[in-house]
Amino acid sequence: MDGTPPFKWRHFEADMILLCVRWYLRYALSYRNLEEMMAERGLAIDHTTIFRWVQQYAPELEKRCRPHLKPTTDSWRVDETYIKVRKAWMYLYRAVDSEGNTLEFLLSPTRDAEAAKRFFCKALYVAASSASQARPIEEPVVQRTALARLNTAPSAPRVVNVDKNAAYPKAIADLKAAGVLPASVELRQVKYLNNRIEQDHRFIKRLVKPGMGFFSVETAERTLQGYEVMNMLRKGQIRGVDKGDIRLQITFIARLFGVAA
Repeated sequence: MDGTPPFKWRHFEADMILLCVRWYLRYALSYRNLEEMMAERGLAIDHTTIFRWVQQYAPELEKRCRPHLKPTTDSWRVDETYIKVRKAWMYLYRAVDSEGNTLEFLLSPTRDAEAAKRFFCKALYVAASSASQARPIEEPVVQRTALARLNTAPSAPRVVNVDKNAAYPKAIADLKAAGVLPASVELRQVKYLNNRIEQDHRFIKRLVKPGMGFFSVETAERTLQGYEVMNMLRKGQIRGVDKGDIRLQITFIARLFGVAA
């Protein structure tokens, strides 16, 4: 947020803004649901105002949480699910490690080898950047030549588990040929090994359903950033914040934004 105080010029208290953002990203609520819930507390907050808060603070929440994530394993589970954007279905590529920890996501209009390569490039870039705690809010698509110059040894997966989608072998082969992935990376197309990520999709799909889809790719990506980071927090991926410790999770988010919990 360019170094400016995150809640400057807001008409509502910072803790109330964070409460609305956190509830929307964590629970299966619509913006109108939250408007009614705030009205019960005596606060007249329009649902469009809550929408603007989520669009601004969801990416910022993800940015601030990234440096605090625990390390992930080198066994990746990759799969795609469906998200409706502007009344059309788009493909949401997602990856978790062998312990179910979220790695990265990518929203794509296509489901082919090029989309798979973009996703792997993004996941590798984020893994390498997270190691140095220098990831921007919205990183651009990484060019092959630039990514190849990264030291991928600590962040590249040892094995990638996917389904029977024919695009994955081509994508992996192309990335190996370009030097983006080490030749030692093993690709396994065994469906039952991806049960973990297929189960993990449910959390994201359950949150998307009340809103009945997104009206633009930009709003979808920003909201999904918030969904994913709250999912990470829920699963205990933040250092020092245990899974199921709701009070500590609330305190952690408040401290990230300099707000008293």
